Amino acid sequence: MTESQTDAYVTLRRLQNRYADIVTRRAWAELHDIMRPDISVVVNTLANRYEFTGPAEIGDFIGTQLEQFSFFEFGVLNTVMEIDLDVGVAGARMYMQELRQNVSDGRRTNAFGVYHDRFERDAEGRWWFATRQYQSYSRTAEAGADVDNEVFELPVIGLRDL
Repeated sequence: MTESQTDAYVTLRRLQNRYADIVTRRAWAELHDIMRPDISVVVNTLANRYEFTGPAEIGDFIGTQLEQFSFFEFGVLNTVMEIDLDVGVAGARMYMQELRQNVSDGRRTNAFGVYHDRFERDAEGRWWFATRQYQSYSRTAEAGADVDNEVFELPVIGLRDL
């Protein structure tokens, strides 16, 4: 039976949802179930830019970052995809929100960002995250700032360019 666009979309959307669940539960070992071992991940918070290879590296980084939050939930807001079934690749743009509460002061904060993902299908027909690029585009401003949220330019990479 051949895979349809709809089948692939549902499978890829499940991967995105699984990622959100893994991060919310802080279940870093499970990243190995959805990411290629050699995945390249770029995280651009605008204050800093980081590059990682492999699910363990990105899991360690995110885990360390989340220690500052007593509450954290990762939410997928929207996603669009371009799927090439003949080649077995897909590009996706996934918008997300982090709902957080700081350990230091109990303050509730949010972060909004976009992931640009490349998915690849292996010889057995299983889809994987192959590359990820993240960039922030809004976050709660520091306490005492003149605005509630800092807003940054929304990055857009063409889905076929991933």
